[in-house]
Amino acid sequence: MLSKPKNTSQLGFFITFEDQLNHQHPLFKLGKAIHWQVFEDSFSKHYSATMGAPAKPIRLMVSLLILKQLRNLSDESIVEQWSENAYYQHFGGEQVFRAEQPCVATELVEFRKRIGPEGIELILKESIRVNGKDSNDDTLSGDTTVQEKNITYPTDDKLYKKIIDKCQAIAVKEQIELRQSYKHTVKKLSIIQRLRRNKGGDVKARRASKKVKTIAGRLVRELKRKLPATILNKYAMDLELYTKVLAQKRSDSNKIYSLHEPHVKCYTKGKEHKKFEFGSKVSILITQKTGVIVGALNFNDTLHDSKTLPDALQQYERLTGKQAKDVFLDRGYRGPKTINHTNLHTPKPNPNITKSTRRKHKRRAAIEPTIGHLKHDYRMIRNYLKGAIGDEMNVMLSAAAMNFKRIMNLWKQGLEFFIENLCFVLITQYLNLFARKVKLTF
Repeated sequence: MLSKPKNTSQLGFFITFEDQLNHQHPLFKLGKAIHWQVFEDSFSKHYSATMGAPAKPIRLMVSLLILKQLRNLSDESIVEQWSENAYYQHFGGEQVFRAEQPCVATELVEFRKRIGPEGIELILKESIRVNGKDSNDDTLSGDTTVQEKNITYPTDDKLYKKIIDKCQAIAVKEQIELRQSYKHTVKKLSIIQRLRRNKGGDVKARRASKKVKTIAGRLVRELKRKLPATILNKYAMDLELYTKVLAQKRSDSNKIYSLHEPHVKCYTKGKEHKKFEFGSKVSILITQKTGVIVGALNFNDTLHDSKTLPDALQQYERLTGKQAKDVFLDRGYRGPKTINHTNLHTPKPNPNITKSTRRKHKRRAAIEPTIGHLKHDYRMIRNYLKGAIGDEMNVMLSAAAMNFKRIMNLWKQGLEFFIENLCFVLITQYLNLFARKVKLTF
């Protein structure tokens, strides 16, 4: 059967962009539930009232940050998809559909820098408020994980070769004539390193690696000698970093694993499939009954799990305005039993344990899939934002996105439940009516 022809007549003079959308769509309802004026009042201080070009609306930029994490997209992808999606545009406060990109992708980078971690924490606070009564539980579950940074797996040889490349780039840019560029030499040494598994290749490869380190040190020292004093100040921090990398040993603490992300730390969490993880430590707090994320804090130090709790509980108080009563943790938090009148519970042999306490210890395991969803669905598995500040922002944005998605799923389930019940009622009435007709006929 052929499809019916579409109605191409004008809908009307007074129909609005909002009238054309499904008002039961979760993203439409979320746009109505968020208090956008909170962001307007808090972020307007970062803008000048008279100087400079007019900025993009604050609601638009905040909505793009939320949608980016909510849909697990990059800055470039969310800007591109925004021009194709009517619900994205309504969520950002548009009154008419715009078939153009809202901004350049790099404007999201500048906006994150402008509002800082405090502004991102405000978005997380709003995501907790949107969940309503579900976020009022003062019995929490806590755990830590590692947020990996977007860096290559670090080896000394990789770092030495990057130092050589960067020193050569500095020499070309500042027109410094090096005694030797070592380009062909490094290439030959790399070939020797690739043949490590051949007969007698291991000894040659180790010599080649040592030679690469020697060349990197020569270039750093030569640049320090030949660069003028005024220009040397410009590259002082970089050259100092290269010197530190060349001097560090295997057993040193506070090692540098990446030249462009020197704050990255190495963590061993005892996983069989991944012995080492390079990034930062994250502390997560969720409500025990409902699973709302009420704390998400990043640490750029190799702290013991118990050392992360005071700061994590302070953030919980900032976000919710109240103090946690009980926090249930795993055995990695063994240590203090209370922090500022908050009781900390870790599992241990106890013959007098009550059923409710045992149940809460079991319930703590629910935080594990929450961390898994944060990583795989909300961009926390690999952090692409630059610097230690980028680590803080990405964690809180991921937590906020998961809270928003939680309430959207509840709305969606409520609508599906209503439709299922409505269908059940209609079918039941139809069957009753059909039964009456059959009875009358016979």
